[in-house]
Amino acid sequence: MKKYKVTLTAEERQQLQQQIAAGKAAAKKLTHARILLKVDAAPGGPAWDDQRIAEAVDVSTDTIARVRQRFVEQGLEAALTRKKQEQPSRERKLDGRAEARLIALACSGPPAGRKEWTMQLLADKLVELEIVESISDETVRRILKKTRSSRG
Repeated sequence: MKKYKVTLTAEERQQLQQQIAAGKAAAKKLTHARILLKVDAAPGGPAWDDQRIAEAVDVSTDTIARVRQRFVEQGLEAALTRKKQEQPSRERKLDGRAEARLIALACSGPPAGRKEWTMQLLADKLVELEIVESISDETVRRILKKTRSSRG
């Protein structure tokens, strides 16, 4: 396996130490900062081996290798933050326009013979109106909850 040599500048080292001292970042970001400080091969840097870091920081050696590689190839910020998904796991069922139609539907009067809309009735109506091919009542609930909680 190819080994990537991490050499931090004084500025980068100071930035990482400040981040850890503040302790206000995500746990994964702080862990990656600790890893980078331990692998630092600059003069005066600790340059610990991966196994020792893995035990000290409680991560796998594979994680250390990935952090090293991202630092060398993409820089400090990429090594600290999580890589963005190129494609989301799932496409959104409703875009902004379809969400607006759902909200309008939920705010309108319920169907004949009903006292109020249920999530399932709303989901069925969206399919009936051909806004979506299929949608679950849980997706409808999440969208309405998100909308109701906003102060806008």
